[in-house]
Order: sequence, then C-alpha cells, then structure tokens
Amino acid sequence: MPGFLGRTIVGMCLCLSALALSGTIEAGSASARERGVSTRYAHHSTTRQAVRRRVRQPSQAQGGQYFVEFRARYALSYGHTFAAFGRLDASGNIRTFEVAGLHPAGESSVPWMVGHLLPVPSETGPSDGDMDPQYISARYRVTMDEAEYTKVVAKIRQMQRSTPLWSATLYNCNSFVGDIARFMGLRADIGTMQVPPSYIASLKALNNGQSVISAGSI
Repeated sequence: MPGFLGRTIVGMCLCLSALALSGTIEAGSASARERGVSTRYAHHSTTRQAVRRRVRQPSQAQGGQYFVEFRARYALSYGHTFAAFGRLDASGNIRTFEVAGLHPAGESSVPWMVGHLLPVPSETGPSDGDMDPQYISARYRVTMDEAEYTKVVAKIRQMQRSTPLWSATLYNCNSFVGDIARFMGLRADIGTMQVPPSYIASLKALNNGQSVISAGSI
C-alpha cells in the first residue's frame, strides 16, 4: 500500500506539472513555430508521412556494421527517450535507420496529461522530432553483427506489438528503452522516473560505455 500511495502521489504531482507545462506550451506555441520547433513535441505525436520520406530500408549489399543507439531528445515538455537502429557505412556513419519508442497515441496533448495519472493508449514508432538530429540531447550507441542485430530487431517488433499503453509513472519511454537494452545483455536502471538525458547517461555509465555486442551473446 505505501508503494501504491507513493506512486499515486508522484502521479498527481506529475499531472499538476503536466497541466502547468500544457499551459506554457500553448502560450509559447507562436514563438515555438517561429523557431521551427513543433508544438506537438510535448506529447510526442507521430509524423508518419515525414518518416516514410526520410527512412530508407537497409540493403544487404551495403557495407558496415549494424547498430542500436539509445537516444534522448529535447521537447517543450521534459523530453523523450527512444531507440534508433539500423546500419552504418564503412566509415561508421549512419546509412539507414528506424526509430522505436513508447509515447501516447494521437496528436492531442490530452492523453499525455492524463497519462501522468492513468495509463493511456500508446504508439511505438517515431514521434515528432525523433528523426531530426538537432534535437538530440544524449545518445549511446552499440554496434553488433547481423545475427545479433536480427535478434534485437525481432525483440523490438515484438515489444511494439505488445505494448498498448503508456504511463508516465508505471511504464514510460525510459522503461521501453530499458527493456530493449536488457534484452541486448546491457544493464539498465530500474528507476525510470529520470529526465531522458539523465536516463541515457545512466545507461551508458552502468555499462561502462560498452560499444560492441559480442557475437553470440544475445
């Protein structure tokens, strides 16, 4: 009961903060548009059409390693944590990638606010801003061979199919990324009530900056 009560109090505090943030977001929407920053970042809405234009499918003929990069990005709220995964070229530059992350469904800020008290329907693809490198606030990249990458992608797909709800206090974007990391054999913080850049920094520190997943380790 104390644990439940504590989570409830935290949820109520976060909901009040979310409501305050929502007012700030609405008030600052005009200036945000002038800066070229989407006002929808606060609730991580999906821009599928833009994503389809910008994400290319991997080609087996291309050289380089496969990778998973855990990322945090800025937003008009406290930010967002997600995973980018794909293929590098021979020089280590990203050639193709996809994005997976847990966030409230839809483009309204209401589910995001409600999700600080109660679980709400989720989406698990890219959200607004995920594809733009200028908004990245932290990153931690791990490379691997094709066999290990295939296993990780299968796990991500399974998680996308089986994670219908988002909750700021029970299972959030940090939780989703942490489960991917643990499947890869990495250590991830159990506590997920951190701001996204801190969570990614913690993930990297817990694994001593490990940058390669060994063959056959997953």
